[in-house]
Amino acid sequence: MRGLSIFVVPAIPEVRSGDDLGSMIASAIATDPSCRLIDGDILAVTSKVVSKAEGCFEPDTQRDRVIEDETRRVVAERRFGETTTRIVENRLGIVGAAAGVDASNTPPGTILRLPRDPDASAAAIRSAVETRFSIRVGVVVTDTLGRPWRTGQTDIAIGGSGLRLLDDLTGTVDAGGRPLAVTTPAVGDEIAAAADLVKGKSSGFPVAVVRGLGRLLSADARGAEVLLRPAHQDWFRLGSDEAWSAGFDAGRATRGHPRSSGGRPV
Repeated sequence: MRGLSIFVVPAIPEVRSGDDLGSMIASAIATDPSCRLIDGDILAVTSKVVSKAEGCFEPDTQRDRVIEDETRRVVAERRFGETTTRIVENRLGIVGAAAGVDASNTPPGTILRLPRDPDASAAAIRSAVETRFSIRVGVVVTDTLGRPWRTGQTDIAIGGSGLRLLDDLTGTVDAGGRPLAVTTPAVGDEIAAAADLVKGKSSGFPVAVVRGLGRLLSADARGAEVLLRPAHQDWFRLGSDEAWSAGFDAGRATRGHPRSSGGRPV
C-alpha cells in the first residue's frame, strides 16, 4: 500500500550563528526514539535556521539596503500609503516579496537574508545525517512564498541534496495508457508544503521528516535551480502595470514605423 507520513524532529535547540546545524539535527534525532530514521527518508529544513547557523543576520535598520543587495531585478512595485512593496527576482533566481529578507522569529533589531547557497547547505546537513546513521536521506531547504493567481502563502524548496526536486514523467503513460508529454511534478515544492503542515510557522519545529518517497532519492540529483523557470519560458516576467508601461513605451518609441501584421516592428 502506498502512503506518506510526516513528523517533526523535536528537541532542536535555538540555532545561533556558527552552529553546526547538521550535527544538531542528527543529535536531536538520535536522542528521540520516536524520530528513528530509515533509509529513504527526506528531511525538510526551514531556511531560517540555516540562515541563523550561517550568520546571515543584518541590522533591521538596513532592511532596504539588504533587499537591494539581494535583488537581481524588480518584477513589480506597488505603494501602499508610506510603504512600498517590491516583488523581485533575488540572487538565487527566486521571485518573491522583499527578496526573501525576513524579520520574523529573529532576535530584536535584526533581519535575515536567505542562505548563501541553499543547495550546499542541504548537502552539508545530508552528509552529517547520513554519516551519523549510515543510511541514505534527502534534504530539502524550504522557504515561504506567495504565488501569482493564488491567495496566501506556501512553502517551497529553495535548496536540495540527494533527491530529485523535479520528477519528469515525460515519455511515460497515464493510467489509461496515454503518453504524458509535459507532466513534471514539482515534488520538491510539494514536499516543502507538506512538511510545513506539521512544522508550522511559530511552533518551534524547524525540521520535519517526510517518509514514503524514497523513490526520489538520487545521489547526483541537481539542486533547486531545476525548479526555476527559464526567462525565455516566462510569460509573466513583469507585473501587470510594469508590462503595460513597457508596452506603451515601446509603442511610443516605434510610432510611425511600419509594422508587420503581427504588430511587431519590421
